[in-house]
Amino acid sequence: MLFKNYQTDNFYDEMFDEQLRPRPGAEAVVNRFSELPLEELKRRQHAAEKALLQMGITFSVYGDEQGTERIFPFDIVPRIIPHNEWVEIEEGLKQRIRALNLFIDDIYHDQKILKDGVIPAELVLSAGAFRKECIGLNPPGGIWCHITGTDLVRGADGKFYVLEDNLRCPSGVSYVLQNRAVMKRSFPHAFDAARVNPVVDYPNRLLGLLQSLAPMRHRKPRVAVWTPGVYNSAYFEHSYLAQQMGVELVEGRDLAVVDDTVMMRTTTGLKPVDVLYRRIDDDFIDPEVFRSDSMLGVPGLMRAYRAGHVALANAPGTGVADDKAIYAYVPQMIRYYLGQDAILNNVETFLCRREQDLQHVLANLDKLVVKKVGESGGYGMLVGIHATPAERAEFAEQIKATPHDYIAQPTLSLSRVPTLIDDHFEGRHVDLRPYVLYGEEIYVTPGGLTRVALKKGSLVVNSSQGGGSKDTWVVEACSLPEGGSPC
Repeated sequence: MLFKNYQTDNFYDEMFDEQLRPRPGAEAVVNRFSELPLEELKRRQHAAEKALLQMGITFSVYGDEQGTERIFPFDIVPRIIPHNEWVEIEEGLKQRIRALNLFIDDIYHDQKILKDGVIPAELVLSAGAFRKECIGLNPPGGIWCHITGTDLVRGADGKFYVLEDNLRCPSGVSYVLQNRAVMKRSFPHAFDAARVNPVVDYPNRLLGLLQSLAPMRHRKPRVAVWTPGVYNSAYFEHSYLAQQMGVELVEGRDLAVVDDTVMMRTTTGLKPVDVLYRRIDDDFIDPEVFRSDSMLGVPGLMRAYRAGHVALANAPGTGVADDKAIYAYVPQMIRYYLGQDAILNNVETFLCRREQDLQHVLANLDKLVVKKVGESGGYGMLVGIHATPAERAEFAEQIKATPHDYIAQPTLSLSRVPTLIDDHFEGRHVDLRPYVLYGEEIYVTPGGLTRVALKKGSLVVNSSQGGGSKDTWVVEACSLPEGGSPC
């Protein structure tokens, strides 16, 4: 039995409790994996990796001397979430995205939350992602954040916490879909026995959402996925989603604005575009309004958007709501706009712009994770417990030089999931990124992307920092049917 010597090491383990008994919902997976010889598991792991390679599932690492393209590592042991736990996560995410959307709309209109002193005005108006050019915009239906990826972690107490919100161009959903396809082929009977909630309908739901944003016209809406190009780290995902939805994949050079209407160049001439699912940052979308040196954008796009002739998902300016400093105030937003307490709590956060918080952070760098507000992907951060005294001292000087650029959070005991390492299983730390679609209704993809820190002891799950992924199973049942067939 490969799990015989498995150790939880006093971390919360997603598969086993403290007595190494399978947690509710995990029995089917534990039983099936236990029945398979090691060589068979390794064969299936290798087959899964080969399938992902053949699918072309890659990401780019900028500045990597070994080449820009890498295969996203994958582990065959799924992460299990019982349905009763998922219900609370789902409701918490819906509540959070409603409040964040109301916040964005308020910030670009009346700014009531600032006038009432709930959030410091200077914090918001000086945020790197606040776009004064978006003041007065009215996106279709008043919805700004159509596609969101919210990062969750489970702590030592077994509860889920929100680590950060991603409302600009959240990536990773293609790995959710491809991981699921591979796991269904690799372990079909365990998959069926656990009655795993499906994720296959995400592209159709995404397409339906995008089509619903189109300006009122008599013809079928024309939707396109707008990519920065083949050198973008998530280009595979852009092309994959376009293919799955059956829509065009375009770059800025494929688009033009004529009479405040966005047109797409085709072999039969210019065709109007109603909706752009943009995977390009605000700064680069329109050189007439944002960065004038952008070679990726479309001159006149914002004119067409303001005129209501094209819809953009997500709306420009949404990034203000996933600023790492503004994140600390989301519970206050929920109370202010919805009159409710947050269902999903934040991780305790110290804002170095506050003198008291700054002194606490500087005095406790060995116990904290410090993040630069404007960075992502695991860059610009210090995990104090794993840093050397020299690294902490150097980082302290950076914080003191520009304290408003940094936040800090306690080092969390992230939950772990068994991971196949050579000839046995070891626990590896994980987070979770569910994907939320906000249209006429709010839909949360069951499970989402589980990212795993493949380096032993590491807490950094980002693919650019050596992380990988697992399939995430939201399960309806906990046990195998009587007489069920082995995988």
